[in-house]
Amino acid sequence: MTTPATSTPTPTSTSLEFRFPAGRYHATPWGHQVNEGAVEWPSSPWRLLRAFLATWHHKAKHEIPPEVITALIESLGSVLPEFELPDATAGHTRHYMPDYSGKKPPKVFDTFAHVATGQALHVSWPVSLPQEQKEALNTLAERMNYFGRAESLVQITPSKNAFTPNAFPISEDCTLNSDQEIVRLLAPYSASEYHAWRDGFQISSTKNRKKGSGKSSKTADIPKSLFRALQVDTSDWKNAGWNRPPGSRWIFYARPRRVFETQSIARVTERASTTAPKVACFRLSSNVLPSIREAISVADRFHRSLIKYSNGDPVFTGRSPDGSPLQEHHHAHIFCEPASSGPFLQQVTVFAVDGFIGKARRAVENLRRVWGRGGHDIKIVLTYLGAEEGADKVSTLFGNFSEWHSLTPFIPTRHPKTYRNGQPKLDDNNGLQIGSPEHDLRRLLALGDLPNPTSVEPIDRCPHPGANLRWLQFLQNRKHGNGRRATNQSGSGFHLTFPKGIPGPLAFGYGSHFGLGLFAPVIEKER
Repeated sequence: MTTPATSTPTPTSTSLEFRFPAGRYHATPWGHQVNEGAVEWPSSPWRLLRAFLATWHHKAKHEIPPEVITALIESLGSVLPEFELPDATAGHTRHYMPDYSGKKPPKVFDTFAHVATGQALHVSWPVSLPQEQKEALNTLAERMNYFGRAESLVQITPSKNAFTPNAFPISEDCTLNSDQEIVRLLAPYSASEYHAWRDGFQISSTKNRKKGSGKSSKTADIPKSLFRALQVDTSDWKNAGWNRPPGSRWIFYARPRRVFETQSIARVTERASTTAPKVACFRLSSNVLPSIREAISVADRFHRSLIKYSNGDPVFTGRSPDGSPLQEHHHAHIFCEPASSGPFLQQVTVFAVDGFIGKARRAVENLRRVWGRGGHDIKIVLTYLGAEEGADKVSTLFGNFSEWHSLTPFIPTRHPKTYRNGQPKLDDNNGLQIGSPEHDLRRLLALGDLPNPTSVEPIDRCPHPGANLRWLQFLQNRKHGNGRRATNQSGSGFHLTFPKGIPGPLAFGYGSHFGLGLFAPVIEKER
């Protein structure tokens, strides 16, 4: 009678979380060549113990006594761990190694598992460790900075949350579900099994030597304990004629059949966090940085690139899947920010009220450059991806201030109203000409549920330090796309004063999603 492959949670266990800051886990399965393109997923129990031992040798040998590390390794080696595998996809890079002999350089494949952002590999050993061993394991976990190959940067912490294993050892008589598959991993014998295996192997080797079978190449000194066997160099056991490390055995694990499901990448990032990030900040780098006067052009280039990378996600197109426009400005705003002094752009911030999920988040994370004028492309680095609450640390646009001034020109969306005789139509509430720049700005402030400003003062130049640009010097039209604007009006600038602090960002009028109509806080006045 066969039993299904399932995992039974153990009430007493030792669990760790493995997080990969670079998003990649590099490890070649035992018995495979690196250019085969295979990834060891989950990690073999043998690799885990070897990693702890290597960390002890290099970073904790003077703090953790030999008897404690020996007992820890034997405790973890006596059981087989279970894993909860995060969402991941398989990827690789290929490059040629340098060869100075004049021959064709060898081509190398570097295969890895790309782990979903925000997710972790959970590992659980069904054993309760004594306090001394538990502290030793936590020390090793804290000091281990890579796992697998050196490219696999890792952060390991004790797991505080319960999880459900989806990769676990199986017995010979079990059957798999339709969504499971078998993977072979290298594991150690337990300490007691190791001694029995070692004694039996030595007896067998002695008999073979007497018979002259020629198998004496494997009768070199076998380590006396599992602790020592795990430390044998690969070259040593290979030179001794072994086909795998002494004291190791093959174990079969069940894991999800679609463990590297490429079609689910968009869903991976959506599940990575319960709260979708709303703010993405990019640092700009170029031989010739664009000026703040080109804000609408730079934002438009960012916009087109994000649409391309997201395959037309609504948060960037501003349209629902049926083509109808999104309402209430819930699609992304792109703000261009200059350096603290001078007119050249230093940062671009993308803000979306509904956040970046799925394809939109992937686009934000994968964007690396946009087109620049004169052949000087703009290289970009994502420096912040998170909530509004923390964005004020990387962008002053998200601060809370009572005074704001125009950073880029405000362009009204309505025409000034006049009577037939040419006299302006005035608003009875404030005496302003209906549709004039100040009147339209006040209207848009009210639509945004912002308090009525105590003063709105026109300014004729950009007040940013070192800019000294008149509003007419700014580009004021999008090359791609439309938008409602008063065609007979040019840009204006204003200094706004509110009765209390107002949280940013503030952007109004035509092109407000593309860098125009942006207000910056008057920070000096707040101090």
